[in-house]
Amino acid sequence: MEPEVIRPNIYVVLRLPSGSLTVHEIKPNTLISLGKYGSFQSKFLIGRPYHYTYEILDKVDEKTRSGLRIVPPSELYADVKDEEASTPADLEDEEQAENDSREGRGQFEVVDQKGEVLFRTNRNIVDDARSQTMTMEEIEMLKAEGKGSGKDLIAKILDSHSALDQKTAFALAKYTMRKTKKYLRRFTVLPVDPPLLARWMLTEKDASKTMELREETLALVGSWSNIHFTQSQTAEDLNEPPRIGQGRWLIIDETGGLLVAAAAEKIGILHPTSPRIPREKAAQPEQPITDQDNNDTSAPQRTPTKRKSPLPPSNTITLIHANSQPNLSLLRYFNFDAANPSPSHPLSRHLKTLSWLQLLHPNDDNACTEPELVPLELLQTWKSGKRSNYHRKRRRWERITSIVRDTREGGFDGLVVASFMSSTTILHHLVPLLRGAAQVVVYSPSIEPLVELADYYSTARRVAFLNESPAPEIMPTEDFPVNPTLLLAPTVQTVRCRPWQVLPGRTHPVMTGKGGAEGYVFTATRVLPAEGGVEARGVGKKRKGKGSERGQEGKEGKREKVVESMQVVEDMEEGDMML
Repeated sequence: MEPEVIRPNIYVVLRLPSGSLTVHEIKPNTLISLGKYGSFQSKFLIGRPYHYTYEILDKVDEKTRSGLRIVPPSELYADVKDEEASTPADLEDEEQAENDSREGRGQFEVVDQKGEVLFRTNRNIVDDARSQTMTMEEIEMLKAEGKGSGKDLIAKILDSHSALDQKTAFALAKYTMRKTKKYLRRFTVLPVDPPLLARWMLTEKDASKTMELREETLALVGSWSNIHFTQSQTAEDLNEPPRIGQGRWLIIDETGGLLVAAAAEKIGILHPTSPRIPREKAAQPEQPITDQDNNDTSAPQRTPTKRKSPLPPSNTITLIHANSQPNLSLLRYFNFDAANPSPSHPLSRHLKTLSWLQLLHPNDDNACTEPELVPLELLQTWKSGKRSNYHRKRRRWERITSIVRDTREGGFDGLVVASFMSSTTILHHLVPLLRGAAQVVVYSPSIEPLVELADYYSTARRVAFLNESPAPEIMPTEDFPVNPTLLLAPTVQTVRCRPWQVLPGRTHPVMTGKGGAEGYVFTATRVLPAEGGVEARGVGKKRKGKGSERGQEGKEGKREKVVESMQVVEDMEEGDMML
């Protein structure tokens, strides 16, 4: 669960008045700078709640040069209430329109059938830089002398505008909002979560590092993948292979760890369960496997298998990557370091990583080669540093071997893919590792790879595959790069949330929206084909009822009438011959 208050050495998201997002690490006794909005000490945020709006105050007293103030909701939404009170209907009052018309302010153009003016526009009003009498030097001087949050500066800027009375209600609101976003010294503290991190990477950072994955597309992927927490089972059920239905998910992530973070949040293993370990303690070298009392030489030595903690069999994420180390750089915003994971973080035990080489050809990988087993008598004669290095290699080999063995056994509950690699080759190797009814979700910035993938699993391909029945040894072939009988109901879909400006007569999409890739999602369901041919046995018998008996009587009656008519014809023919 997300923390309720801001703790030291964690990352938070600050939403500025302009709508932009910034991510900062709350280190004790440091200065956090927000550019033109000012700066403040990090100690003012530690221990305070999330989702509050704060004001930056300068020169609180002689000793304290800066501070923060929580903005109450009554003050925060005061402007919204004022805008709701002065609706366009109130501003379009007939008396106000007549007064504006007599004084020559504005240009009335929108009228009804009776010729009455509905509202005026500012089409013929020229608003140049000379309308603002305050210079930038004076504004900067007021910003340097100001002690508040910028409200006084905004009020002086509005008062110094010579053509402010000529603006319409909408133009005045837009001008005031623009100055508020620029000079109001406020920010809102939000906890870091995967959707917010996806928006920050898309709008403020390099979107290509996350494959331009939008927050609404990320939600669609999480919904179709059906990733959820699975209740723990008994020890006997957990140890029985294959482990099916225990919350084991297979992920191919090339978004820097954003997809892994979204899956971990759904399972409930994204945030650490205890405060973060200080870096001084985390940087200490790992202690060798020895007795608690180094002076007690009579106690027996522990074996390497006693030291290592077993990997959890349920609620796990298995990440397959193409490099020597996975790219999980975005997980550092959730206090997880993939190179040196903290034991207190749930991902250190529930996240399993292996490469494609370890999955497909484990004998060719050096990490899967067992280190030489040293006898206990010889091990006791080694120095502590050499023994520690030996045990570390043994534990690393045991962990990798266990992950490779569990992955190759299969029985995963779902597969989620976001990769620049060919989706066809990925599904060819990973779909057989899924259990029946498991969901397959593939994300791609463009639609062309997913359309090709949907064609490979289409009904026509499935029928042709069943008619030809190619041998498993020759798969994949040119016509059948994948087995089309393993997935059912392939679908390609997309989602996009576009912000709109909703005003009377001015409803249109926001012109400053972010472009980029649309983003598409391929979904399908894993099925288990029936072995052998399907045959229908038995012969159905029709029930004889009253209706059937009546039908038989009718047929016999018709047959008798036909026989009688034929007898009459024969008698007539014989009579003609006698004549």
